Amino acid sequence: MSAWENTELFAKMKDENDSLKSLREEYFIPKHDGASMLYFTGNSLGLQPKGVKEYLLQELSDWEKFGVEGHFDAKRPWYNYHEVLTESLANIVGAKTSEVVAMNQLTVNLHLLLISFYRPEGKRTKILFEHKPFPSDRYAFESQAKLHGLNPDEVLVEMQPRQGEVLIREEDILAKINELGEELAVICFGAVNYFSGQYFNCEALAKAGHAVGAKVGLDLAHAAGNIDLKLHDWDIDFACWCSYKYLNSGPGGVSGAYVHERFHGADVLRLAGWWGNKAETRFLMQKNFDPTHSAEAWQMSNAPVLSMAAHRAALDLFDKTSMTALRSKSKELTAYLEFIFQELKSKGVPVEQLTSHNSDERGCQLSIRLEGRTKEFVGVLAKEGVVVDWREPDIIRMAPVPMYNSFEDIYAFGKIMERIYNVN
Repeated sequence: MSAWENTELFAKMKDENDSLKSLREEYFIPKHDGASMLYFTGNSLGLQPKGVKEYLLQELSDWEKFGVEGHFDAKRPWYNYHEVLTESLANIVGAKTSEVVAMNQLTVNLHLLLISFYRPEGKRTKILFEHKPFPSDRYAFESQAKLHGLNPDEVLVEMQPRQGEVLIREEDILAKINELGEELAVICFGAVNYFSGQYFNCEALAKAGHAVGAKVGLDLAHAAGNIDLKLHDWDIDFACWCSYKYLNSGPGGVSGAYVHERFHGADVLRLAGWWGNKAETRFLMQKNFDPTHSAEAWQMSNAPVLSMAAHRAALDLFDKTSMTALRSKSKELTAYLEFIFQELKSKGVPVEQLTSHNSDERGCQLSIRLEGRTKEFVGVLAKEGVVVDWREPDIIRMAPVPMYNSFEDIYAFGKIMERIYNVN
């Protein structure tokens, strides 16, 4: 007998017993015809925390009041504003506070980290990444190869799934790492693939990569705030992420980066900027770069305070819970959405799930294919108050985010789909 029921009473009961239900009230849920939208695109842009406006107004007020002196006299001094984000970010990604820093944008940070960790030499030149990565990652890998005078077609290795499959088997990834061996310079996977929603075994990647002498990095765009990460314990070398998806920090919000502590203070090539210089000597304006012994050494410029203020408001809500608790609810919500898909399929709706059926191999995103539907179907759903994401050629991505989505959202979506397809 299934643990799930496709009834409104069941969905309401699950929400009533949800220990995290109060978090939903901390977000603005967009409206449709006066009712809350069924918003399932937190994997593209998270909803706005209600505290954002207060944080932004504080910085605008301090700018108005202090001018340049706000760098030291503001309520949260701008000079070291990035530091008020560090502990929260470390908790979210499973790192030491010295290993994380908020700065720049995601692809900028990926480039900066690859400058340090992709150091091709001799036959060790190859970069291994997953099939169908987010395009920016591929572009970064290609341009980094060219920067070293290498042919991307010769050094980029895209890990393919088996014929007729969408997901990549872990044993195949490990076999490919061993096959490349001494030719492998860097492994850089999206911890959760943006297209399929597949969550890779990052600890196994690190262990296998290090065994053959490669550096191991992660793009956490779809993992930070979604997966219970343990970057330090997994021995990941470097990682970067954005803050506007599951971290709910606004469009184009400030990115983050992680560098394992073994590289702090080491003789590592980096593109230097004065904000990466030790704070105690930064304003001496000296000739030689004196890097701080932390991930902050990869900073180049001072903090984008307005963006970071929104980020701080969003992180306040993560501080009220834990990634373990969020991950637990995420698995339940996603399992319920999967159950609703199966119910729809049993009633004749032509839905095919691409994302793994194993809850340990996915985040909260499910990617589905609706046979015979085109991109216009997203507009059909929008008219019903449902917001989902379309990816070419025929994929819908949905993410029931534990911070603000509910079991009733998922139940209501199922009823709308039944009406559209005229089934019951």
